[in-house]
Amino acid sequence: MRDVQAKNGELRIATMDGVLTFEVGTAAEKWREKILHPKTRVQKLGVKEGTKVRLRGELPSDFVNELKAASAEIIQASASANADHNFIAAEDKSSLAAIAKHAKKLKDAEALWVVYEKGKKDLTENDVIAAGRKAGLKDVKVVGFSSTHTALKFVLPLEKR
Repeated sequence: MRDVQAKNGELRIATMDGVLTFEVGTAAEKWREKILHPKTRVQKLGVKEGTKVRLRGELPSDFVNELKAASAEIIQASASANADHNFIAAEDKSSLAAIAKHAKKLKDAEALWVVYEKGKKDLTENDVIAAGRKAGLKDVKVVGFSSTHTALKFVLPLEKR
């Protein structure tokens, strides 16, 4: 992309091959802003300043640095304090047993994010969803965590909060 403009309800994207024009009406400016200023990974995950985050397993160091830059409060994995977001790194099917263990500790609207590698045949999205549902959780969101990993968000169903 060389340039992005919103004018008269049109979103115009200039590339090396020419200008693409999309008629999107009043949303043109909103789309221009989203293209020029995409959300960061921590924003997509719902982490804001002061958010309490618990990390378990081998999560990428750049993610931890992003959490610190966003002024998230990182809680020790062994601490008993509640966290707004709990992140678990899932390496294989056997690591999915941790979902049930951590599901028992969730309270209110706490989130349990399972981060797993994309494209693995021995650990698929269906495996992660099945483990979360078996633990009594509801899957509510999926985020492209990185070029190699996906994050799937689970919460307690409303009737269990």
